[in-house]
Amino acid sequence: MRLMVRLFAAAKATKLIDHYSQFHPSVLNIQQFIDFGTKNASPKNSFLFMRKELPVRLANIMKEILLLPEQLLNMPSVQLVQKWYMQSFVEIVEFEKASTDDSTVLARFNETLDNMRNRHKSVVETMAEGVMEMKENGLSGDVNLLDSRVQYFLDRFYMSRISIRMLIHQHLMLFSNLDNHPQHIGSIDPKCDVLSVAEDAYDNARFLCEQYYTNAPLCDFSCHFGHNGTSGSEDRITMTYVPSHLYHMLFELFKNAMRAVVECHGENAKLPNIQVLVSKGREDVTIKLSDQGGGICRSEIDRLFNYMYSTAPKPPSPDAIATTPLAGYGYGLPLSRLYAKYFNGDLWLNSVDGFGSDAMIALKVFPCDASELLPIYNKTSSLKYTSATQVGDWSDRQGSVDIGKRK
Repeated sequence: MRLMVRLFAAAKATKLIDHYSQFHPSVLNIQQFIDFGTKNASPKNSFLFMRKELPVRLANIMKEILLLPEQLLNMPSVQLVQKWYMQSFVEIVEFEKASTDDSTVLARFNETLDNMRNRHKSVVETMAEGVMEMKENGLSGDVNLLDSRVQYFLDRFYMSRISIRMLIHQHLMLFSNLDNHPQHIGSIDPKCDVLSVAEDAYDNARFLCEQYYTNAPLCDFSCHFGHNGTSGSEDRITMTYVPSHLYHMLFELFKNAMRAVVECHGENAKLPNIQVLVSKGREDVTIKLSDQGGGICRSEIDRLFNYMYSTAPKPPSPDAIATTPLAGYGYGLPLSRLYAKYFNGDLWLNSVDGFGSDAMIALKVFPCDASELLPIYNKTSSLKYTSATQVGDWSDRQGSVDIGKRK
């Protein structure tokens, strides 16, 4: 009897996933997040939006998980991630027809979101373990094609995760008991001090570097205002952005730069300073992080953003990533680029082989231009997993269309 009940529940969930995957996610920009958290701030309105939007975003990416090559789909870690997503989807759709007049509904919804956020906390590491399990089992067939499909999926999967967590954090910070900065609107700072975030990221990366190598390069910070040509270390550039996203990107870039500098010049040498320039132009705030760490061969730069080419050793557990300095799965750069692209920005590397590298981050100045980049499940995306040709970078906006409206 219990088996019949589980089979019925699974069939019902699959049918609901098929239903919600027919809809496109609603693309939001930072200005809309701000307006929704100030002018139109209402836990009821947020609940009504979230109970429709979250199942759509979950269902879209869950359909793509099923299209993964069997070599990856059958790995225990990937199946565990599937289980988490299914559980979260089922819990969210239970509120599909819940009455907003019931005072307990909103409280239960917040609790469900908090449980979902905690459940998915280690999704990045667990999916990375799945890729490593696949590699350890040995790759078969066209390895280049497999690599292309896995790269395509992981970029979309991790971007979907970023977007879902953004929605959940905004709702919980605005309409639950989570601590929130008094000047922030949810997780967004309308006056994010870019240099201050960069300095925090540098300080923490330097602590790890000194702990691991006993030495770390110093850093020179400067700002430039493109519209009036002024520069200096005391001027501050602010923008509307998510500080935690910016910190994530900069912390990763500082770690990479410091490791390169120390390993190029030696732990006991006088190390050349890292240079950071923050520039505010008409459309973008650009951050350039320059090091003299020996540079990267041109043939290797693209591989730094490839999940399958990670040379990092497998940590003994996901917790080890937080305790081992400068260690991890080698996903730091590709994930940082996704954080930049999420709100219509970008992250890339330029290198002088034998000398050093420049890491560049470009972010939109105006919050109305900072729109989400979201993966959508449709016939075109499904063909990427079954066609015999390699796929390109799905996040290139030159080929994108307006996907902000539902079918």
